[in-house]
Amino acid sequence: MNNELLTILEYIEKERGISRDSLIKALESAILSASRKSIYPANDLRVEIDPRSGNIRAWAKLEVVQADPNCDQIMLGRAQTQCPEAKVGDVIDFEVTPSNFGRIAAQTARQAIIQQLRRAEKENVQEEFADRVGQIINGTVRRFDAGNIIIDFQKAEGIMPVREKVHGEQYMPGDRINALLLKVDINSAGPSLIVSRASSDFVVKLFEREVTEIHDGIVKIMGVAREAGSRTKVAVASSDPRVDPVGACVGMRGSRVRSINAELGGERIDIIPYDADIRKYAANALLPAKVQSVEVNEVKHELVVSVSEEQSKLAFGKKAQNVRLSGRLLGWNVNIKSEAPAPVPAAAKSIGEQIEEAAGALADSFGVSLDTARLLIGNGYVTTDGIREAGRDALLGIDGISADEINAAFDRLEK
Repeated sequence: MNNELLTILEYIEKERGISRDSLIKALESAILSASRKSIYPANDLRVEIDPRSGNIRAWAKLEVVQADPNCDQIMLGRAQTQCPEAKVGDVIDFEVTPSNFGRIAAQTARQAIIQQLRRAEKENVQEEFADRVGQIINGTVRRFDAGNIIIDFQKAEGIMPVREKVHGEQYMPGDRINALLLKVDINSAGPSLIVSRASSDFVVKLFEREVTEIHDGIVKIMGVAREAGSRTKVAVASSDPRVDPVGACVGMRGSRVRSINAELGGERIDIIPYDADIRKYAANALLPAKVQSVEVNEVKHELVVSVSEEQSKLAFGKKAQNVRLSGRLLGWNVNIKSEAPAPVPAAAKSIGEQIEEAAGALADSFGVSLDTARLLIGNGYVTTDGIREAGRDALLGIDGISADEINAAFDRLEK
């Protein structure tokens, strides 16, 4: 047991970085707990491990009495075998190590020792990584567990849950990987480090690492909206009028943003200038679409954005991603309204007549009722191309719209 114990202590100290003193304290506690019934029946016991020899000894704190001792007392004659100067009334430390204590400790304390070592290891991980939460750390992919990625960070194992992975990214054991440390969890049975590549904060930290002006506080990231693996919008502002925040983030010939883009596996990154004026900010957020006007509805917390019909496709983006990310970035509901060109001069027909004509055309092309077409036009959906770009989910969110009618129309449109 002694040689085996010393070997284990030395291995764990070197490989896991846990100090021998903390290991020994954990072992002493574990062995005492597991072996209490095998030692002298006293309440105040302690176990000591010699860090050099590995010898395990047990001690009890006992009161010296003349006769009729209880479990926390000892007869004077026996006490004087170890403490010759002991006298009645003294409280002494009396060695009570059983002759077969090494075997007992090995048999009964193994699992308790493992648990204590795991606890000591996790406490070491807490100390090592607590101040790195919110930072990017680098590790090596080790294995996969139910879709989660288990990563070796040298002094601790981490886990990237399925929800924190970027869709489409593929890894093999042995691959190096960068990830954002979300938290340190030493109470769970599995890996202690929870990491993410899907978090918006991961993009923020990449910009801080690549862009000196952000790291120095000259340029500030004012907002991020991300659909991991596909597209991210980042709003930036500069505290120095001489520094262009977008140019600083893009870098010379796009070197900085290209480096970030490569780390994200080709994810598209839109860097836009922040503006305190919500109208200008909205116009920037919807780039590359050109906005004609922005109306602010404070009551509904809504921005009604007018664009030309030819710009509506850019404003919505593929599967309405551009307008969706812009809304998240702005923190407002964004409603795009496109203006269809009138077939005749505006003076020749009233607004109501033009709407009715447009509704009739949309009802025929999209295959819906005239009332439904009016609702769609009232919410900015004038053409089937604009409707296709928005997607059925966007239309189903309009009050008064029939889900069955819209789904049937989309089914016909997609054939």
